[in-house]
Amino acid sequence: MSDIIQLLPDSVANQIAAGEVIQRPASVVKELVENAIDAGASNINVIIVDAGRTSIQVIDDGKGMSETDARLSFERHATSKIRKADDLFSLHTMGFRGEALASIAAVAQIDLKTRMEGEDLGTQLTISGSRFVGQEPCACPVGSNFTVENLFFNVPARRKFLKSNTTELNNIITAFERIVLVYPQISFTLHSNGTELFNLRSCSYRQRIVEVFGKRLNQDLLPIGVDTSLCRIHGFVGKPESARKKVLQQYFFVNERYMKHAYFHKAVMTAFDRLIPQGEQIPYFLYFEVPAENIDVNIHPTKTEIKFENEQAIWQILLASVKEAVGKFNDVPSIDFDTEGKPDIPVFNPNGSTSAPKISFNPQYNPFKQSSQPQRTTNTESWESLYAGLDTNTETPQTDLFGQEDTPVGNVDNGETIISSVATAPDATAMIEDKSPTHYQYKGSYIMTAVKSGLMIINQHRAHVRILYEAYLRQLSEHKVHSQKVLFPEMVQFSVSDSVILEHILPEMTEMGFQLDNLGGGSYAVNGVPAGIEGLNAVTLITDMVAAAIESGTHVKEEIDHVLALSLARNAAIPQGQVLSNSEMESIVNELFACSNVNYTPSGTPIIAIMQQHDIEHLFDS
Repeated sequence: MSDIIQLLPDSVANQIAAGEVIQRPASVVKELVENAIDAGASNINVIIVDAGRTSIQVIDDGKGMSETDARLSFERHATSKIRKADDLFSLHTMGFRGEALASIAAVAQIDLKTRMEGEDLGTQLTISGSRFVGQEPCACPVGSNFTVENLFFNVPARRKFLKSNTTELNNIITAFERIVLVYPQISFTLHSNGTELFNLRSCSYRQRIVEVFGKRLNQDLLPIGVDTSLCRIHGFVGKPESARKKVLQQYFFVNERYMKHAYFHKAVMTAFDRLIPQGEQIPYFLYFEVPAENIDVNIHPTKTEIKFENEQAIWQILLASVKEAVGKFNDVPSIDFDTEGKPDIPVFNPNGSTSAPKISFNPQYNPFKQSSQPQRTTNTESWESLYAGLDTNTETPQTDLFGQEDTPVGNVDNGETIISSVATAPDATAMIEDKSPTHYQYKGSYIMTAVKSGLMIINQHRAHVRILYEAYLRQLSEHKVHSQKVLFPEMVQFSVSDSVILEHILPEMTEMGFQLDNLGGGSYAVNGVPAGIEGLNAVTLITDMVAAAIESGTHVKEEIDHVLALSLARNAAIPQGQVLSNSEMESIVNELFACSNVNYTPSGTPIIAIMQQHDIEHLFDS
């Protein structure tokens, strides 16, 4: 029997490795920029065409490579960073495996120009799909100039499954931001299709954060600094007032390397316990400096997950440092000149005489003595007028009125009672016809009304979300824009990555009634908002809608419409706890039952529950 196990050719092995290392154009940008940093570059320029599909160019002024090193750098596991296995536990560079260039060369066409200082001529190298096409001397500046073209040209399946240009460009910007935030001493630029997105000069950590995410973030940052024998932590954390439901500015860096760490994230959020509403997040930019032998960065293909030797102790240090920063911020007194409605507290006079307060009471008061006031009587005359608005049928027995004709769906046994939802559209139509015209609001959150099958309970906020959601979708489909001009336009600031998404969804937002004018530099003027949302904070609303679009990562128009309509409906819907009149409750019930789905919100949470008549009667069985 012949042998069946064979060694794979290098070109095939490189493509397999590229499946882990090079997942999208953003991976190429990350690897090439990290190589430029390891080469000691002080200026790095990134040029993107068609979100990296057509070309990615990274130019640096680092050390450069010799003719031999340039050729050897594209071989698998060829690296200048480590020499032996023990070096893996004392890493001080971004790259170390020697897989990046080989993986990129396996799935793209590469042109490299590089020159070392002191040499008259540099080297130009051309590679296509792991095959060396040519190598020749060339004139070029000191450093390296990588041009990666036609990514995944020889792997059509991988190229086909790339996302839209907007999504891929946003991924590139995200990878770029993670690098520039940790190297403020290096100058970076990023161009996309000839447009400059970033131009970052050498500066401090705080200034780099502000340049990347906008000036408005500067006033919300609290500095953190702690130095212990285990680690050194410095950086910034947001004030409690900066808490948002969706916060994307959350970054951990260890030894100048970006990382994801859910355990340390919990430490930061624990420090803000009871200071921010539940479910909201805080922005933070935290830099850890830990001895290289105490961490392991070689546990994930993209090196974003890192294992710490003293994880629990560092957790406690991080928690204490964040609490200290927040505590110092809260200790600073604020001057408030708004004294309207405040009690008038007199200034203490040490020379004046002060008398003890006196208590006045009635010594003759007897709580058991009968009151001389007349007893309250109840007038039972004309009691029929109280029920004049109700439709009654004396010929129909009561058992028929509350008969069990509706078949509940998804009954939930809750011990004593069974709560069910409305089943189908015919059931909903029959139910709305037999409902009581008088409604009761329970704790400002639920609308309760009698129906044929029992007691219907409606979550008023969720019902209004469903009503507004379908109304906004109807406006978008019919192109019926109702916009309200604002008297004093507000300005909303976005980072570069958020601006890319906003420009993508701006046509849909305009159809919904928003009027945003680009002022440049990530700033937009809010000149109009949809009619009917007066009183809402337009800046917060637009920020939440952009965050929802980023989270969904969608690029299909129908899905964008769904995301924007749902986000706007959630913000504009009546809140829990708002007291409603009977006519307002009647309007909500009628509009809800006119919707396509009365049972669930667009996100799938239930709106209606039915307490069956026989279960109500069972509660009073002797």
